[in-house]
Amino acid sequence: MFELKWLSEFTLILYGVSLLGYFIDFIQTNQKANRVAFWLLCMVWVIQTILFIDQIFIENSFPIANLNDSLFLYAWVLITLSLIINKLFNVQFIVFFINLFGFFLLLLYILTIAQFQMAASGIQLVHEVLITHIVLAIVSYGFFTLSFLFSLMYVIQYRFLKEKRGLKWMWRLGDLKQLDGFSFLAVTLGVPLLLLSIVLGVVWAYVTGAEFYWLDLKTIGSILVLAVYCFYLILRVLKGYQGKTLALYNTAAFLILLINFFLFSVLSNFHF
Repeated sequence: MFELKWLSEFTLILYGVSLLGYFIDFIQTNQKANRVAFWLLCMVWVIQTILFIDQIFIENSFPIANLNDSLFLYAWVLITLSLIINKLFNVQFIVFFINLFGFFLLLLYILTIAQFQMAASGIQLVHEVLITHIVLAIVSYGFFTLSFLFSLMYVIQYRFLKEKRGLKWMWRLGDLKQLDGFSFLAVTLGVPLLLLSIVLGVVWAYVTGAEFYWLDLKTIGSILVLAVYCFYLILRVLKGYQGKTLALYNTAAFLILLINFFLFSVLSNFHF
């Protein structure tokens, strides 16, 4: 059972990192990130295929006996389709969202199996998913904080240049284009991490039967933070916004993050 627990954790980590790579490629058209994501997903597919074959030929059971087994087959089909689409078509948007849904299904399957069939190690796995949910959320907030600081430095540097003062500090703050690029990169990393954190939290609450409220202020706040930073990426990638306008927007977005972290956490029914 311990071997199954570690294999499940390893598979989810590979899948999560693959999703991160696909998201970076989707936002920045990064072929290196796409290749890494593709090969990591191939590893996930190989593991799932081996388990699939084992269940059919060793355990003599096709994975459609119940709803939970069907989740495994559903996730495997989505992974297979996404690999085919990735190789034959240049449609990274659909590849990312197919795999996001596939990750949700696989996570739900693994946690349900862990809850009912893996005894103590399964309970530990479910608990570790909760810890991962919290850690990913905090790490994403770290990236958003870095993005905010880069944007703040951009605004200060922009003002120095416009007013032609503070010249001795300019070289310490950095180039405007560089600051804008670093801010964008930090948000690009933070958004998929927060998205994965929310997925982990929702699945954990469902599997454990925890009292979960979609209308809880912390839940709404986390989704709002995600939406605000997704809109930042839309403004940057699709609308072409850069520079001071986007830096000011990023500063306002960080204030929403702070409200969610400090105020909504206190008012939440089940978050700390």
